[in-house]
Amino acid sequence: MAKRYTVSDGRFVLNLEEAEEGGYVVTSPLDPELITQAETIAEAFANARDAAKALKQSRTRLMRHLSALKTQA
Repeated sequence: MAKRYTVSDGRFVLNLEEAEEGGYVVTSPLDPELITQAETIAEAFANARDAAKALKQSRTRLMRHLSALKTQA
């Protein structure tokens, strides 16, 4: 069974699960859509920040698109 850890750097809380092929599968208990992978814990935080930024941008674009569709209706 893979080992699981919960870690925090003071800003992010992450769940790390050891991957069979090495490294970690990285998820967030606060955002189920945030999923990435990393070889080290430091890389896990860097990748999580990048993933969070990409999710925020994607959600912003989606909201703008939905808002535009709503005003057209």
